[in-house]
Amino acid sequence: MTQTIASIPDLQGKAVLITGASTGIGAALARAFADQGCSVGLHYNSSVEAAEKLGEEIRAAGGKVTLVRADATSASAMAGAVEETAAAFGRLDGLINNAGGMVARLDYADMTEEHYDAVMDLNARSVLLACKAALPHLKRQGGGFIINTTSIAARNGASGGAGLYGSSKAFISNVTRGMAKEFIAHNIRANAVAPGIVLTPFHERYSSEAQMQAALRTIPQGRFGTVEDCIGTYLFLASERLSPYIIGQTIEVNGGQLMP
Repeated sequence: MTQTIASIPDLQGKAVLITGASTGIGAALARAFADQGCSVGLHYNSSVEAAEKLGEEIRAAGGKVTLVRADATSASAMAGAVEETAAAFGRLDGLINNAGGMVARLDYADMTEEHYDAVMDLNARSVLLACKAALPHLKRQGGGFIINTTSIAARNGASGGAGLYGSSKAFISNVTRGMAKEFIAHNIRANAVAPGIVLTPFHERYSSEAQMQAALRTIPQGRFGTVEDCIGTYLFLASERLSPYIIGQTIEVNGGQLMP
């Protein structure tokens, strides 16, 4: 399981859907929220074996989890994932939109409409529809939280063919601010987390060794992030006890690579 983190009492018994939770940051979050006594909706799509293994691990440790398979590029499927999780636990208190990806490194000059649609459907449309589907359930509970995963690329413009990915994440950063203003009337706190370069399958898939080493030289802390480095920020934002007056914020987790 994850590193030991102090108990956060107000998270106990909450039901949380985490999208993109079979690997990387999402998997670490699934473990961490289960450790806090939350019922976890573990969303996945292609990583079937990883999701099933993680679900078994959480259950073996005494946690509550339900596996929800849905294509994150399909708005209707993501809305369905929300409904499935709420039905499994009889409630929904929080949504963490973590599913996303670069799809491929492609310069703006070479962008196609198909590439644009794939990136925006995965990183933007799915978040909007998942939030829309979650809203009635969160209202029913008298409030809750939404945490969107954006990226350092949302602020620095990205490079090496990652520009559209960064732009889709910038969209999510601004969506978070708009949702925060709208949803707080229902005691629903919307915030975001922007990881820097975190060692996950994401970079194994999209980044070369040369790109990684060049990036490392720009990080004052002198190392890449780990999934464990991100956990505390999400737990903090999920807890109404710890962050009751924080809405519409994006917390940067990047070892000092970007200090806005």
